[in-house]
Amino acid sequence: MFTLPQKESRAPTTSLGPASSQGLDSNWGGLGRECARKADQKLPELYGVGEPTATFSSDSSHLSSRGRIIKWFWDSAEEGYRTYHMDEYDEDKNPNGIINLGTSENKLCFDLLSRRLTQNDMLQVEPSLLQYPDWRGHLFLRKEVAGFLSFYCKSPAPLNPENVVVLNGCASLFSALATVLCEVGEAFLIPAPYYGAITQHVYLYGNIRLVCVYLDSEVSELDTRPFQLTVEKLEMALQGANSEGVKVKGLILINPQNPLGDIYSPGELQEYLEFAKRHELHVMVDEVYMLSVFEELLDYRSVLSLERLPDPQRTHVMWATSKDFGMSGLRFGTLYTENRDVATAVASLCRYHGLSGLVQYQVAQLLRDRDWINQVYLPENHARLKAAHTYVSGELRALGIPFLSRGAGFFVWVDLRKYLPEATFEEEMLLWRRFLDNKVLLSSGKAFKCKEPGWFRLVFSDKAHRLRLGMQRVRQVLEGKSQMAEDPPSGQTQEPRGQHR
Repeated sequence: MFTLPQKESRAPTTSLGPASSQGLDSNWGGLGRECARKADQKLPELYGVGEPTATFSSDSSHLSSRGRIIKWFWDSAEEGYRTYHMDEYDEDKNPNGIINLGTSENKLCFDLLSRRLTQNDMLQVEPSLLQYPDWRGHLFLRKEVAGFLSFYCKSPAPLNPENVVVLNGCASLFSALATVLCEVGEAFLIPAPYYGAITQHVYLYGNIRLVCVYLDSEVSELDTRPFQLTVEKLEMALQGANSEGVKVKGLILINPQNPLGDIYSPGELQEYLEFAKRHELHVMVDEVYMLSVFEELLDYRSVLSLERLPDPQRTHVMWATSKDFGMSGLRFGTLYTENRDVATAVASLCRYHGLSGLVQYQVAQLLRDRDWINQVYLPENHARLKAAHTYVSGELRALGIPFLSRGAGFFVWVDLRKYLPEATFEEEMLLWRRFLDNKVLLSSGKAFKCKEPGWFRLVFSDKAHRLRLGMQRVRQVLEGKSQMAEDPPSGQTQEPRGQHR
């Protein structure tokens, strides 16, 4: 039965105590500092039980109830993306088209990829590649995936190809895992803000809900940095969901995090996994940006690098080529799980989400070429990501705009709250539309279930000429809007306003 979820809920008010003054890094300025709360001040939302279809409406008589909801998701959630594709910027054919700084794609290394993917070893056709494969994926590919993950995740022991399943991207993986792990109406915990499309991934097939574990930009006594996830927050969200009769079956972690660009330390990962084990929760770990950590000093660690997984039968890791290899159109994703029942159930769904034999062969050739990956692709990709990040960071500082970035992923999490006349999501949407009207697409915080209006994700992994033009258009909107904005709350400080480039 396809049921609709209940209304969004809020936890009982709980005092979090005085705040820490520790920010994240120099890019953050003073934003991480919180003013001391007064006793009668409104206390924060701690969690929210997702209601994907809260504003659902459809009058299509040709679709089932499920079909109407699926169509409604497309109509309501893809407006900016559809508008972009109808008016896409092209330097020669459509110079006044929309610059896309909203979709998280790496467009910096097509030259490297095109040369590698057109080499002779990539072009092979044999009978087995044109026939039905093992639905888990061809064994030759699963062996290469296991070796690749063993090496780049730095697993303490070689990973087993029998624990590998390949699908056409992580969207299919989220959908398949949620469907085989949960009953209709059950839920996963997920720290918010998070990549908002996961709501659709887990809901459209399985009717699975998400319980947001709301994270704050302000640093409290439970935190050491803005938007920090702690076990205490997980416990409060789980207790709140349980009190409303919502059965939570698992926890979703994205590491490096999207949209924050944050990374979890090995100690934090261990704590989250121990929490999940105590409550017998499955953990889905999305590591799709694991090779896109471009700051050398960051100590990123995959969950597969841990010496001991607290509950390996309930720990499921996913990765794809979409981000780290800039091939979101290739549609390759992989699951690694030691739970054979889960692997078999997901593999059964691969008949709907599988890869062609020719693509499987190409991916295997790519993943086995460690010399090219280590000596050509990764160093150049990281250098280009860092250069683009440096440019955007400088532009934001020149505008006096605070932002969050740890040096991982393709985006910065930008604080535009001072440009909202009122702190509402309606005002956030108006600002988003002003960007779109000025031919630049950003992603608004509401799309990531951020509870604080005024945050935007800005993607920087694009060619220099498009990035410069996109930032010029962002600046035009903000400079025209800034005279209308109220001053920021007195408990916050902003980065010093620099000169425009």
